[in-house]
Formats: sequence, C-alpha cells, structure tokens
Amino acid sequence: MALPARWVLPEVDPDAVAEIASSCTLPLPVAAMLVRRGISSAEEALRFLQPSLSQLHDPFLMLGMHEAVDRVLEAVLHREPILIYGDYDVDGTTATVLLKTAIDRITPKGTPSLVRFHIPHRILEGYGMQTSILAGAAEQGIRLVISVDTGIRAFAAADEARAQGMDLIVTDHHLPDDSGVPEAVAVLNPNQPGCPYPFKAICGAGVAFKLAHALLLSVAADPNDPTFNPISREALEEKFLPSFLKLLAIATIADSVPLNGENRAIVALGLEQLRRPNQAGLRALMQLSGFELENGSVIKSFNARDIAFRIAPRINAAGRMDTATDVVQLFLTRDPAEAQTLAEKLHALNTDRREAEARILEEVEAQIAKLRETDADLESHGVVVLDGEGWHRGVVGILASRVVERTGRPALVLAHEDGQAHGSGRSVAGFHLLDAITFVDNESAVFTRFGGHAFAVGFSLPSNVVPDLKLRLSAYSVPRLTPSVLAPTILLDSEVRLADIDANLLAAVRKCEPFGNDNPEPVFAAFGVTILDPIKTLKEKHAKLRVRQEDGGLAFAALCWSRSDSWPERLEKLGVTQGSKVDIAFRPRENSHPDFGTAIDLELCDIRLTDGTSVT
Repeated sequence: MALPARWVLPEVDPDAVAEIASSCTLPLPVAAMLVRRGISSAEEALRFLQPSLSQLHDPFLMLGMHEAVDRVLEAVLHREPILIYGDYDVDGTTATVLLKTAIDRITPKGTPSLVRFHIPHRILEGYGMQTSILAGAAEQGIRLVISVDTGIRAFAAADEARAQGMDLIVTDHHLPDDSGVPEAVAVLNPNQPGCPYPFKAICGAGVAFKLAHALLLSVAADPNDPTFNPISREALEEKFLPSFLKLLAIATIADSVPLNGENRAIVALGLEQLRRPNQAGLRALMQLSGFELENGSVIKSFNARDIAFRIAPRINAAGRMDTATDVVQLFLTRDPAEAQTLAEKLHALNTDRREAEARILEEVEAQIAKLRETDADLESHGVVVLDGEGWHRGVVGILASRVVERTGRPALVLAHEDGQAHGSGRSVAGFHLLDAITFVDNESAVFTRFGGHAFAVGFSLPSNVVPDLKLRLSAYSVPRLTPSVLAPTILLDSEVRLADIDANLLAAVRKCEPFGNDNPEPVFAAFGVTILDPIKTLKEKHAKLRVRQEDGGLAFAALCWSRSDSWPERLEKLGVTQGSKVDIAFRPRENSHPDFGTAIDLELCDIRLTDGTSVT
C-alpha cells in the first residue's frame, strides 16, 4: 500500500511577497511561490522573470578554458584533423553538433572541415571512451581528440591517447572520480575540484557550448587576423549564440538538469529561438513531432514539456535502438531531402522503442506482482531489482523509471545478453543510488563498469553475479529506505482561494516558465473544498470531480490522471465521495474547446480529507 503523501507549505516573509507582487505586478500566490523558491527581492524576481544573454557566464571562468582554446586554435592554424568523441543521448549528440559547428566556423574559408566525430554504439561499444576507437583514430591521422558529455573518468582512454601521440581535451559535466581527473591538455568540467565557474549544473552540451563560445570570442577578439574567418562580437551575439541556443535548450531539457540560474536563461532563450527552426534537420524533426509550421515559424505556443515529451524521445531513440550518428547528421545537414529521410528514421526508431518498452513492461509488471505475493509493500527488497532475458538494453532506463512510479521505491532493471547483464537504475528523493551501488561494488566488485549520480545509474556485470547483487543491495537498502524516505512529499507553492483562480493567475504562472527540475510547475493548495457531484470514472483508472470552496463560489472541474494505480479505487478507500470536505493540491490548467471557449480546470496532484489523510 502506498504511503500517504506529506504536504509541505514553507513559511514565507510576507514583506518579501508583497514587495515582489507589487514591483513585478504578480498575484500574491505567484509572488509567494517565488519567495518559497529562494527569491527574496524584487530585483532577483525581475532577473528570474526576464532571462537574457547577459545571464550567461563568461566561458573563460571555467578551469582549463584558456588551454583548451589555445590547443584548438593551434589545430586549426596547422590544419590538424580533430576528432570529437560524443555520446549517444540527446546531450552527447547535440554537444557534438555545437562544437563541430563552432570549429568549422573558425576554420579558414575554402578549407575542408577538420572535424570528424564518433558517436559510440550503445550495444556494440557501450558507454564512454573506448581505447580501441582512439587507436583507430590515431591510425587515421587524428592528433587532437575532444570528448563531449563523456571522459571525466576515462583514465584508460587518456592513457591510450597519450601513448598514440594524440592530445586530449575533456569536456564533461559528470562528477569526477575521487582520485582526480584524467591527464589531458585541458579538462573542462565545472564540477571538477578547483573550478571557479559559478554555475555547476550545466549539461554536457552546455560545457561544449562554453568551449564553442570561447573559441568564437577568441576569434572575435582579433577580427583583423587573416588566419581565421573574422567574426564581430555583434555577429556573435546576434547570430551564432541564438542559433546555438536552440540545440542547447533541447539538450538542457532532455538531460533533466536544474532549470535555474544559467540553465533557465539557456532554455528560455532557446525555446524562443526554436519557434523559428531554420536548420533543415531541426525543422523536419519538429514537424514530424507534431509542431505545425507556417512561413517557417511554429504556429502554436509550446514549452519545455513539449520538447521533453515530443522532441527528446525521438532523438534518444536513435541511440537506444540503433546508432545516434544519424542525429548528428540530421542537425548538420542543409539538404531538406536528407533531413526528411533522417527525421523519418528517428521517428520510426521511436515507434520501435515504444513497442519494445510496452512489450517488456508487461513482463516487468508481472515480476512486480509476483514479488508482491509474498511482500505486498516490497519492504524486504529495499531497492527493487528486476531482470530478464531478451529485454532490449536501450529501454532499461525508461523501464526503471516506470518501476519507481509503480512501486514508490528505487529500482534497477537489467537486460541479460550473452552472459552479461546491462542495467540502469532510478531512485527517489532521499536515497543516493550511486552511493548504494558503489558500496556494493566496494564490498564485492560485482560490476564490470558503473557510474551515475544520486537519482540515476548505469552499469554492467556478469549475469551469474546478479543474485549476489540483489542480496547485497537489499542488505544495504532495506534499513535505509525508511517510511520517512519513501513517503512522497508534495511541496506546495502557495495556498490559493478557488475564487482567485483566473486568467490573470495563469498568465503570471506562465511568466515563471520554463518549468523543470528545481523549477517545477507550481502546485497550489485549496483547503475546505466540497465535492459537488458523484465522482466520474474515466477509462477505469482516471477520475473527474466537480469542486467548490464555498457556497455560491465558482465550481471547477478537477481531473485526476493516473500513470499506474486507479484514482477511483484510491478515492473510495479514503472515503471521498459526493459531499466530502477535502483539501486539494493541484495545478490549474487552461482548457480550450472550439465550441465552449476557454475554461480553467484543476489537475489534481493529491487530495485529502480535512483530517489530513491523503490519497497518495
């Protein structure tokens, strides 16, 4: 049985709320939301509400940037072949495109591109930089290798590059090993020890963008130098940076990094630029993803969520199901016909991914049901570990997320293949998954490789060791996954009276976009709400209510969408029915209908009786 959610509504400074509401012309609930998210003055609020290019930090603040720029410019000057070593997800492929585009831009006119790129095949090569690929690159005359979105723990690869006489520049955002960073000409990573770069949460494409920006600035600094294509600073800011922000925004959204600070500016400005997808591949992909274009511009408004659920899966599908090299080519091509062909391929691969996911999900749910036969709450398992033969390893990460949704517990999902198990894990707030598998590996060295962070991990190990992994991980996690860790927490942004929910409130909420990690879509609370009508069941597991806060007040439709268990059953168990007095946590939604106009509905996150008993 799921643990009831704990509702949290932090106290706020009413003077700060009033100042922000007045200075920024915001409704009090939205001003209170900003204060609860750490914004304490009108000046900070205006900066938050008005993202601009000026909020992007100087790339030369990053440790190693001067050395990296000098080495790339030297390679361009002497026409040295350069290899960009990327990764197969959205972050790694877009990082490859951004950096290749920048280096091509500073290469003298008439010179063939010096840049080659390698995107590893998830199944054939696996994650990270492989020594065999570097050895092959050296044979082809490569003298400079630049990693993007990978490499911060690639010690063997760095040794191989050095042995082959190649220089290495590492650009990455993942956490470095405790022992340090690989030996290289330069290591660009805001998370490495000693790096003064003020914002640590940029994605891998963000670090590659910083190198690209620094390269363009270096050329712009001396526009009279005949060695390179002259770029004025005005052209840099007016043309190149905005064009780069399109792909960078997609990567930042897809990689689920916090959407605050510099990332907020990147995504807000990038979404604005994405309204005009003038690159052939991006335009073709957006059209196949359901974005309608007219005269080169997207007709309807869209937000970060649309990118996350419509664009990112199609890009990621290439690396999950086949090769992500096509993604790089898609975003580099200027040929509309080639762009259409490549976009259609990504679209088809995404369909394959969804079918594979649905097929395996049936087996996953059967395994969960079997575990619940002897342990309904899965308490004896701690972290849920599920594995199967014939599962496509490209979708195990997605499936791990599905298991977390269904069980409320951290989960690992493993696919067995030729005696090896390849897995991915996802966690819940309060349980550091990388620490957990690191502890297990320190005890028994079960993994052939592993990495990740608090909420997500990837790993491989021999299939015959999986039972030992389950035992050791259970022993570690059971005492740590206490009810206080597992109980879901609903962080409320503001209390609001239903009578105050109007178009003005929704417009103010939209000003706070883009939403994502660390800047989630706001959740409001209304207390003492009455259920007016019998609860309607929609498609077995969803529910629709009609609610009002006081006699004579406005009535709202309240919709309960479920991704796993049944809302009607949960409401019935709680005793919520027509006439019940409840508190609701919700997000207001604009609902447009061609016949009935625009109304505001409430999308429920949780509902509880006035005694505090929660449905969740």
